Amino acid sequence: MADIAQATAVPGWVLKFMDAIDTLEFGEGFAPLTEDTDMFFGAAHIHGVEAIKEFFVKIDAPLNITHEAVEFWTAGDGVRLLHGEATMAKKSQPDQVVRAPFMHIFHLDQEEPVRIRTLRITAGPLETDAVM
Repeated sequence: MADIAQATAVPGWVLKFMDAIDTLEFGEGFAPLTEDTDMFFGAAHIHGVEAIKEFFVKIDAPLNITHEAVEFWTAGDGVRLLHGEATMAKKSQPDQVVRAPFMHIFHLDQEEPVRIRTLRITAGPLETDAVM
């Protein structure tokens, strides 16, 4: 019988990861990523922690953005699922706020300390003209 995803409290490492994306201060929040981590963001494939940092700087630096973790599940074999909502606006147009649901699928290499092998991110629907 296949493992069933179990809802659980959002772990601290996930909250730190979301904060690092919002602030672009990567320190402890990006500690679970390694040079071997692969991230897929829509059609983009980014390999390694430094390239992942550069990717988030590129897409988030022009924005005021916050990520809220709404639901979190564990799903066996190191799979963790995060559903959340991003609230964002261009820094040049802070009153034009857009909200977009997102889903992160984390595939972990290890639990203690957490090491992320693969991260898959989907976001939207999103009116991209409002924030790009």
